[in-house]
Amino acid sequence: MRRLILCYSRCCSFYLVKCRIGYLNLLAVQNQSSPLILCFGVSDPSGATGIQSDLACFSAHGCHGLSVTTALLIADTARVDDMHEIDADWVIDQARVLLEDMPVAAFKVGALASVEQVAAVAEIVSDYPDIPMVLDPFLSSLPDSGLLDDDMLTAVRQILVPQAAMLLVSQVELARMAETWREGPATLQDDVAELTGTGCGYVLVTGTGSAGGTLSDTLYGEDGAIAGYATPHLPGPFIGAGSTISGALAALLASGADPVQAAPAALAFTAGALAHAQRFGMGKLVPNKFFNAVQAAAATPTSTSIE
Repeated sequence: MRRLILCYSRCCSFYLVKCRIGYLNLLAVQNQSSPLILCFGVSDPSGATGIQSDLACFSAHGCHGLSVTTALLIADTARVDDMHEIDADWVIDQARVLLEDMPVAAFKVGALASVEQVAAVAEIVSDYPDIPMVLDPFLSSLPDSGLLDDDMLTAVRQILVPQAAMLLVSQVELARMAETWREGPATLQDDVAELTGTGCGYVLVTGTGSAGGTLSDTLYGEDGAIAGYATPHLPGPFIGAGSTISGALAALLASGADPVQAAPAALAFTAGALAHAQRFGMGKLVPNKFFNAVQAAAATPTSTSIE
């Protein structure tokens, strides 16, 4: 009887130790949080662009997104009917509350609605100089890509671009921005050099060429062109392709990639998302950020009962 009690006691102790180890392992897993990314941008009810697109990109890359709304859109997948600007003080309050609570690994700055917002966001990110920031200030679905006047463009160039680890612009958007400083003819390389000369780490310019059913994009650094990338030219029409690239860039930087590694990976991810794009309504095709998950699910073997 005594031996039985001793054996039972040892079994209970072993079980309690295993339970404690399991509990501690569970706590360790819970404390291993995904990289956090704080994004600034418009709220798009269709989910195709803005912060909704960013959050989907972050999730697809294993990151957790935090969002600060800069404007509310009335929009569908075909067009934007109207936009309501959020007061700059509200933008500041949204961001400060989050940053006081959680450590972020990257910033993503999308479309802003006023010079006051540009100044507010620039001040916020300046307090975190070691955290990489991806800047994608244009939104093609908005009138004039969301930057309505030279004052906005000048403010973005002067106080946000110098803080960016990576700037994403199309060749057309770069030319539009360059109008705020150009005094005569200039090449694309000259325009990029103007931006990297302010302190911007890298500039990824999309649409720098096309040939043989592919589109070309080029990554520039302070010493000029670093690499060119060719991606398939798909028929579309698409909405949110640029947002997908910049969201992926932010997620990759937050996960530890350097910009030279992040650029081709983000472009490849976007090419996959566009190849699997979905038409949810009567408008344009929306990139499918979770195409990898869909492919994995399709490849999972089905189980059958064995009798």
